[in-house]
Amino acid sequence: MTDGLRKGLTAYGDAGFSLFLRKAFIKAAGYSDDALDRPIVGITNTYSDYTPCHGNVPQILEAVKRGVMLSGAMPFVFPTISIAESFAHPTSMYLRNLMAMETEEMIRAQPMDAVVVIGGCDKTLPAQIMAAVSADLPTVVIPVGPMVVGHHKGEVLGACTDCRRLWAKYRAGEMDDSEIEAVNGRLAPSVGTCMVMGTASTMACITEALGLSLPMSATIPAPHAERFRSAEASGRVAAELAKAKGPKPSELLTPAAFKNALVVLQAIGGSTNGLVHLTAIAGRTPHKIDLDAFDRIGHEVPVLVDLKPSGEHYMEHFHHAGGVPKLMKQLGDLIDLDCRSITGQSLREIVAAAEDVPGQDVIRARDDAIKPEGGLAVLRGNLAPRGAVIKHSAASPKLLQHTGRAVVFESVEDMTRRVDDPDLDVSADDVLVLRNAGPKGAPGMPEAGYLPIPKKLARGGTKDMVRISDARMSGTAFGTIVLHITPESAVGGPLALVQTGDMIRLDVERRSIDLLVDQSELDRRRAALKPATTPDWAERGYAHLFHETILQADDGCDFDFMRRKGKG
Repeated sequence: MTDGLRKGLTAYGDAGFSLFLRKAFIKAAGYSDDALDRPIVGITNTYSDYTPCHGNVPQILEAVKRGVMLSGAMPFVFPTISIAESFAHPTSMYLRNLMAMETEEMIRAQPMDAVVVIGGCDKTLPAQIMAAVSADLPTVVIPVGPMVVGHHKGEVLGACTDCRRLWAKYRAGEMDDSEIEAVNGRLAPSVGTCMVMGTASTMACITEALGLSLPMSATIPAPHAERFRSAEASGRVAAELAKAKGPKPSELLTPAAFKNALVVLQAIGGSTNGLVHLTAIAGRTPHKIDLDAFDRIGHEVPVLVDLKPSGEHYMEHFHHAGGVPKLMKQLGDLIDLDCRSITGQSLREIVAAAEDVPGQDVIRARDDAIKPEGGLAVLRGNLAPRGAVIKHSAASPKLLQHTGRAVVFESVEDMTRRVDDPDLDVSADDVLVLRNAGPKGAPGMPEAGYLPIPKKLARGGTKDMVRISDARMSGTAFGTIVLHITPESAVGGPLALVQTGDMIRLDVERRSIDLLVDQSELDRRRAALKPATTPDWAERGYAHLFHETILQADDGCDFDFMRRKGKG
């Protein structure tokens, strides 16, 4: 027996009156007693004019509602925060935990027997899954889907790997104002998320691997009719979950399911952000992501998906090649096929039904991998005692072992002001260092880790340099870039001790990142650091909550009070 409207009655002190009043007011919307006696499926609405990635949400909502009603349940749509990566100041990551808290509380506060969360743009799916895990109500996740590709002068384009590549050409003087303006109108030809393996695509694939969304839902292009048929099917599944009261996220998110997600993250050459988000999701469960175990997985799991920025293709090609089910089939015994999905199927059943597409070269076999190891590596050393991450599948091979002179920027603002100064003392062999760009320092750990090549070097032909920071980087970006240095400089991490002229050694094969300065000198510098104070921006409201409770990247940048207590 589902709870329906009887669930979570408003506290008037008289349960009978609470239900009577609730029904009286909802009947003002024209509902019948028959409709109101059915199981309720809540459906989040993340549409916003500021979030073009979610431009197909109104159509998805109608399709989900149709599926719910066809299966005999009652849909109720409710709004939540909507976050767009390129519109949110200072960064969408700053708002992820707010969206997670708000979504969780709305799930708890309103009567529903199951919930459908609809997201896409980088931080929305992680926030919604964090909320669903904490509320532990039967949940179906629907990604909005990737854009279709664009074209320019006979070349296929995709936001946002090609955004960055072509902007770099413009900065280098290889493209004029009129051409970059033309490109600007062609990079994002439809609604949907970036059609490369950025954070949105990464999280959609991880979600499917975790069993929280329907098979193929990660890759269906946003404008395609198949996207809306999948949404209708998701509504049907949500109705069945509401009737059965499960399975709940706590029943699906086992250690084996998290390992599957980590394997897929490596095999797709996924975004470094995916590791932060998956760590935050796991932190809401009794389980935990082990960075060293993740790195070991990277040694065993090759990159099999030929997709930008690690390869050549785009998400729609991945979809037409068979999507995540085909990828898991190619991964074979690296995936635990006994894990289950919200559909009631095991991954074994889902993989058995994967489409075999003759001649496709997007999803490779293990003996024909794009890269022999996974896309991400975890680095440690005296610069990153708790870890740092590099997407080495999207780096320049010649820079993966490199020693260079540090050129230090104190903040994002300092970098913006000085990086293109013709008098900047910098060469292509140097290591660009950005600090005070972590969770507390920025705030919000912005995607500033993709430090631009100084203009005078770019115009001289430099395409890549070693760049390190306590910031994040878009999964769409290419380059030899070390990110998430933990602990961050703003809390006294070793990055705070680096000075311009110091030598830094990167050795990805050895998984190390080190500052080549004597310990006695580092101790002297540490003693000279100014004590941390509360900045002006963090004096009140959400900013104060964020500054006082945000965790570091190795803990997923969740709030310390939101994690599950007592986990092993």
